[in-house]
Amino acid sequence: MFLRKLELIKSAVGNPDRYPFSIPALRALDSISFRTNVSFFVGENGSGKSTLLEAIAYQCGFNTAGGGRNNHYKVEASHSSLGDAIRLSWLPKITNGFFLRAETFYHFATHIDSMPGSLRYYGGKSLHEQSHGEAFLSLFTHRFGKKAIYLLDEPEAALSPARQLALLRIIKDLDREAQFVIATHSPILLGYPDAQILNFDAHPISEIGYEDTLHYAVTRRFLENRQSVLKELFSD
Repeated sequence: MFLRKLELIKSAVGNPDRYPFSIPALRALDSISFRTNVSFFVGENGSGKSTLLEAIAYQCGFNTAGGGRNNHYKVEASHSSLGDAIRLSWLPKITNGFFLRAETFYHFATHIDSMPGSLRYYGGKSLHEQSHGEAFLSLFTHRFGKKAIYLLDEPEAALSPARQLALLRIIKDLDREAQFVIATHSPILLGYPDAQILNFDAHPISEIGYEDTLHYAVTRRFLENRQSVLKELFSD
């Protein structure tokens, strides 16, 4: 494990009512300790998990639109407004890694196409010439390696359930020598064994067990009681 702790620099917050410090989870943030090589950020939409993951990417020197330290391209609204207000503690400090931002992946793929010599690091085929899910898996399979930190923002956005399982296998193959911090809504990904799950719906952010997450509870209830859930949902 490389990234050990994240702290909010209170003196850098300024007005706590301005975005993103107005987000309840970030307003209550003091510090987060990472205790495993695989950590998940969970919470409802707008809970701040992607915002904090982007700030970590900023502090790592990764392109906040998606990519690593050497991927230089711009996407509107990709600047991290939280990045200068956090401090990361490392043991040891590493500079290798990647930030996957699902919503701007198209722009990243276009950036890679502009540098044909880089395609060999992504399977040798344009990411645009593959389906969204295939491109994600090609990235995970060919670009990810050891002694690195990988920040993944909702990687399940392009992955079928079967390919989410394939991603779990990739993580397992690397987790002894790489670190993953993943923002997700996927109960499949959250099921990774012995992972640390940090709940952004709690203020302050705190650890939560897999079976205690809303993602697990809602999915299980639907799968086990589909008809009754739909009847309740559709009733006037």
